Amino acid sequence: MSSVVVGVDDSEASLRAVEWAAAEAERRGRPLEIVHAFIWPLLKAPLGPAPGAPPEGGLRHAAERVVATALDRARAVAPGIEVTTDMPEGDPLSALLRRSHQAGLLVVGSRGLGEVGGLLLSSVGARLGVVAHCPVVVVREPATPRGPVVAGIAGHGESEALLPFAFAHAARTGNDLVLAHVGPDGSADPSPTVLPEETLTKWQELFPSVTTVQKSLTGHPGKALMHAASAASLLVVGSHHRRELSALVHGSVSQAVLHHATCPVAIVQVHR
Repeated sequence: MSSVVVGVDDSEASLRAVEWAAAEAERRGRPLEIVHAFIWPLLKAPLGPAPGAPPEGGLRHAAERVVATALDRARAVAPGIEVTTDMPEGDPLSALLRRSHQAGLLVVGSRGLGEVGGLLLSSVGARLGVVAHCPVVVVREPATPRGPVVAGIAGHGESEALLPFAFAHAARTGNDLVLAHVGPDGSADPSPTVLPEETLTKWQELFPSVTTVQKSLTGHPGKALMHAASAASLLVVGSHHRRELSALVHGSVSQAVLHHATCPVAIVQVHR
């Protein structure tokens, strides 16, 4: 059974990610795994308390407290789900990337640009979105379960990859789904509809409870997409595997979406 995996460090942002991941695991009926990458043994750093320090001091106890706090937060949100924890030795990106081969979803927090501390998960989400083998959700601000799911669609390949994830999440949360398109040059598609009618009909038949709205956006792609998602519960974008986030989120736009969107951002891999 594929689990929801959440990476944690010592930040409040990662605890918000734990809360989101626990709620999503409950919605999916899947177990949750909490992962705290423990890099200090590889650096040959002393793991125990310093001489004369309290016995609960030291790097290992600090890491165990991070995991325990995350576990408490997950159980408070979803007391009925199965939760496991792990403290693998290594850096966060490598530890989570390994788990992406079997996970159904990876979740991390982001503290935004320029902030450091803990195990630096703020930059891990952007990298995982490019190289992970499953969808990745980056949680930056306190999340709300209510509000539309907004999917940024850029071409047929993007829609085929994003629609299963976006429709399923909208159905699980009981939210509307907004399909938004911005051309790669910032211009709107000349057609007022994002998807051909037959494609949209197919997905509406598979998820009849989901109300779907289509929008064509104009202006700077990142700003337009973030504006469309200003009241969203989740923003879904595509990533070309092992390349930069694609189409809707070229270069600096990807940073804008990941680090400045007010809602969680789901990155779904697009394979071509």
